[in-house]
Amino acid sequence: MAKLRLAGVIRESIVDGPGIRMTVFTQGCPHHCKGCHNEQTWDFDGGYESSTERILEEAKKDPLLRGLTFSGGEPFAQAQSMALLAKEAKENGYDIFCYTGYTFEKLLSMFDTHPEYKELLSYCDWLVDGPFILEERSLMLKFRGSKNQRILDVKKTLECNKAVETEV
Repeated sequence: MAKLRLAGVIRESIVDGPGIRMTVFTQGCPHHCKGCHNEQTWDFDGGYESSTERILEEAKKDPLLRGLTFSGGEPFAQAQSMALLAKEAKENGYDIFCYTGYTFEKLLSMFDTHPEYKELLSYCDWLVDGPFILEERSLMLKFRGSKNQRILDVKKTLECNKAVETEV
């Protein structure tokens, strides 16, 4: 069990990844993207404390859930705890869809100083990477807010050591 600082949880979502998902909004974000629709998640001292165990217990109560989505805030700001949640979720048959304001390339460059980033990524199935850019906003994009953001197949991306885009 690990502690997490959360902004909130949506028990059933169909807009945060494929299928019916539980979306976990982490609290705290260093990016502060202009036009962010989750500004209340920026403050690292905001939100409330929860645990990986509690989130997983709630997920198990819903037989319709396909997976968990990590959003924010910035999930990688709590990478060690989020990796534990992802690992436990995978062990229970859930897939993982994760949003980050970092690009994959930036995450890759930080693996030496933040090995927990690689650990969290290793449990993800999909990663939407890159900051939200208001000038590139589009309501026509599936599971993304702006055109610069990519949906990556994480397994293939890590195998190739370069971003591999996918459609979900």
